[in-house]
Amino acid sequence: MFKTRLLSGILLMIIALVTLIAGGNLLFAVLLAISLIGMTELYKVFGIEKKPPGILGYIFAVGYYLILYFEPLLPGEKLNWFMMLFMAYLICQMAVLVFAYPKYNTQQIMAAFFGMFYVAVMISYIYQTRILPGGVFTVWLVFVCSWGCDTCAYCVGMLIGKHKMAPVLSPKKSVEGGIGGIVGAALIGLLYALAINHWGSAGANIAEFALIGAVGGAISQVGDLAASAIKRYHNIKDYGKLIPGHGGILDRFDSVIFTAPIIYYLAILL
Repeated sequence: MFKTRLLSGILLMIIALVTLIAGGNLLFAVLLAISLIGMTELYKVFGIEKKPPGILGYIFAVGYYLILYFEPLLPGEKLNWFMMLFMAYLICQMAVLVFAYPKYNTQQIMAAFFGMFYVAVMISYIYQTRILPGGVFTVWLVFVCSWGCDTCAYCVGMLIGKHKMAPVLSPKKSVEGGIGGIVGAALIGLLYALAINHWGSAGANIAEFALIGAVGGAISQVGDLAASAIKRYHNIKDYGKLIPGHGGILDRFDSVIFTAPIIYYLAILL
């Protein structure tokens, strides 16, 4: 199992390197595919992955990505285009509830609506971060914060973890590990800033990158626990089996989903 997990992790890193460095259309296409797969995994939990609520989710997720891609060419305020899409999506989902009544319950309809935001919209912020000025460097903070925090939290928790963070939801996670993850992510962010300033002439602010690392690390743990909560409520171990040793897309990207929009807005504000 360890060997399988390690090899899968290496392959994921190679894919991440290629797509994030290339950016542009390749990154856009990969993230769209990841979003649709992740939505399918989530919709399977509610039994709607091949039914009208789920199909509507896929259609509007593609619509969202198309608006995002062609945003510079669209007339008027870009926010209006997104709001129009989201309102239309809500109306369509409610129409399914009404005209198919009582075939689908409200939980399934809300899960379908939620899934598009939780997966497709939030993951899209990786692309949005990449296209920012200096995004070729900033986008890596999404993964530095989430995966770096996860590794540091695990190591610190194993060494000195005593107080349970969420004893019912995730008994193995400790407060000490959580703090260690935040501190570790801040340190990694600091070291990353030093590295790109030295070798990439990025001009990154070390303090800002450390702060982004700490905030991103804290949020990533919420994302991890949120995904675990959904699985616990529905008595499933993993969302899928796409990534050997890791589970599905949502099992591997649960923390990234929360971190990506946070990094984007922190990069803009700071």
